[in-house]
Amino acid sequence: MQNQSFEIIKSSGEKVKFSLHKLRNSLKRSGADDKVIEYILGIVRDELYQGISTREIYNRAFALLKKKKSVFASKYKLKKAIYELGPTGFPFERFVAAILQYSGYKVKVGQIIQGMCVSHEVDIVARKNSDYLVVECKFHSEEGRNCNVKVPLYIHSRFRDIKAHHEHNGEPIPNHGWVVTNTRFTKDAIQYGKCVGLYLLSWDYPKDNSLKDRIDRLGLYPITVSTLLTNREKQFLLSRDIVLGKQLVEQIFYLDHLGISEQRKQNIIKEIKMLCIA
Repeated sequence: MQNQSFEIIKSSGEKVKFSLHKLRNSLKRSGADDKVIEYILGIVRDELYQGISTREIYNRAFALLKKKKSVFASKYKLKKAIYELGPTGFPFERFVAAILQYSGYKVKVGQIIQGMCVSHEVDIVARKNSDYLVVECKFHSEEGRNCNVKVPLYIHSRFRDIKAHHEHNGEPIPNHGWVVTNTRFTKDAIQYGKCVGLYLLSWDYPKDNSLKDRIDRLGLYPITVSTLLTNREKQFLLSRDIVLGKQLVEQIFYLDHLGISEQRKQNIIKEIKMLCIA
């Protein structure tokens, strides 16, 4: 049977045809060279069967990458690592704020801003030169859940209310409303965002400047990509607002609080430094 005729099951439950091209591209983003990629593709291809889940394919490819080089596995698990920021959306807000901060913005998280009609709790306010952003983050801890058109509809109405208040009172006016999600937007959501001038940022949108593109470009990986830190250690760091690998490198003393041995500490920092080379 040809590989392309295998049906695989996505996390949403949807059945799709297996794509060797998509798997190859996801492996390329890990930084692995062509020889390693073809080796992994060969093994995964031989282990395919009808109805295999995307999770099983991912787990196999991840394990093979980790054997070759842990930094490849870390980059490959980026999408899963962002889900691991949950279950609440707060670490994701901090993560998005950090990306904006490293992009030159001055940011504030969890702000109450007055609108013309009511006050609004805004996830992130960011400013850089003439840019004044009001950013809302929609985090999903479960794979397969997308943001439909109701999300930008709701966020846009809040943005308009905030703008109206600022205009009425002669205050600096927010000029961009953003919606950021760790999953994907539906077609209707994207169409609505374009129509009203709302900026949408998701795992794979907009093309070449998506969340994953920005993370790779800036080397701003969440600590949850680490293959050496345990889940308990990751949760400890997240509870202390250490969301990025770069933040941990700058504040290594948190690893001492965890009672991590010197050798293991050096291995963790080495792994993260390799990831953070933008």
